[in-house]
Amino acid sequence: MRVDLFDFDLPESSISLRPTEPRDAARMLVVKPDEVPFEDRTVRDLPDLLQPGDVLVLNDTKVIPSRLYGLRVREETAARVEIMLHKREGMDRWRAFARPAKKLNIGDRIRFGEASESTACELVRVDAEVEEKGDGGEVTLRFSFAGPFLDEAIARLGELPLPPYIAGKRATDEKDRADYQTVYARDEGAVAAPTAGLHFTDDLFRRLEERGIGRQFVTLHVGAGTFLPVKADDTAEHRMHAEWGTVTEETARALNEARARGGRVVAVGTTSLRLLESAAEEDGTIAPFSGDTAIFITPGYRFKAVDVLMTNFHLPRSTLFMLVSAFAGLQRMRAAYSHAIEAGYRFYSYGDASLLFRAKPS
Repeated sequence: MRVDLFDFDLPESSISLRPTEPRDAARMLVVKPDEVPFEDRTVRDLPDLLQPGDVLVLNDTKVIPSRLYGLRVREETAARVEIMLHKREGMDRWRAFARPAKKLNIGDRIRFGEASESTACELVRVDAEVEEKGDGGEVTLRFSFAGPFLDEAIARLGELPLPPYIAGKRATDEKDRADYQTVYARDEGAVAAPTAGLHFTDDLFRRLEERGIGRQFVTLHVGAGTFLPVKADDTAEHRMHAEWGTVTEETARALNEARARGGRVVAVGTTSLRLLESAAEEDGTIAPFSGDTAIFITPGYRFKAVDVLMTNFHLPRSTLFMLVSAFAGLQRMRAAYSHAIEAGYRFYSYGDASLLFRAKPS
């Protein structure tokens, strides 16, 4: 499909730079199939918008401080580079996006942090070697530390990677360390938050449970590729970056049993949806899954596992707007976004939510 079909005008004033407080006070646009009018609700209304027996599926990945600033050291010359880690490839290897990548060659060393005589260990400094260079500024780095030692070094030296449409307007601060994590974040490895989950609170979970709505967790480590624009003119020419995820056998069984009883699978966020669809068999059965997924969902895709999607509002021409258009219908989503802009909804990672009910197959 032509990528320009997924374009729309978004005023700068619609981009949210801070989340709503409390989290579940954010607005939520309800989009049902056909010509059912849009509903302007709030996230707090979620228990009333779902049915007993439905099951929420949430991504429990935890964001790491994956933006690093380093110094490329090459003989007598040095150059400053910015590195955005996006996918772990081993105990001491990461794929990353480098800026400016043209300053790096295979075999170059990058030094992050400084040595300190006051510390017993050198976790305040870590080196990395450029092992590979790819397209679009992508590099593969092998670090001088591995495993938990590398994780600790990254935690010390890294910066929380706010999305570029926020980071370009204000500096990251201490408040973001809490705001940009879900309350249920557990498994470290993401470089971007599963932002639909940012709206949940302990009180909302309590009310959902009282309503008879279950919850299950999956893990998909969101990569920095989620921020990359689609530069191709046709969706068939776009390449998705792989992300690692897992659906446990216990979770798969619980979801299959819920659907057999008539409950619906409600994906909280596009990351949960993409992982569930990657794990689903042709008959809709959700199987255990562990590995990479680079699934790219555009209109015409036949959904197998997910019935309802809670998600934030996405960028024009983005793979995520393509996904929601596949789920609820392109024209329906264009109309929904037009309504949201006119009604003053807040967009992107710190913005408001939408609750989408899957369109009937054409």
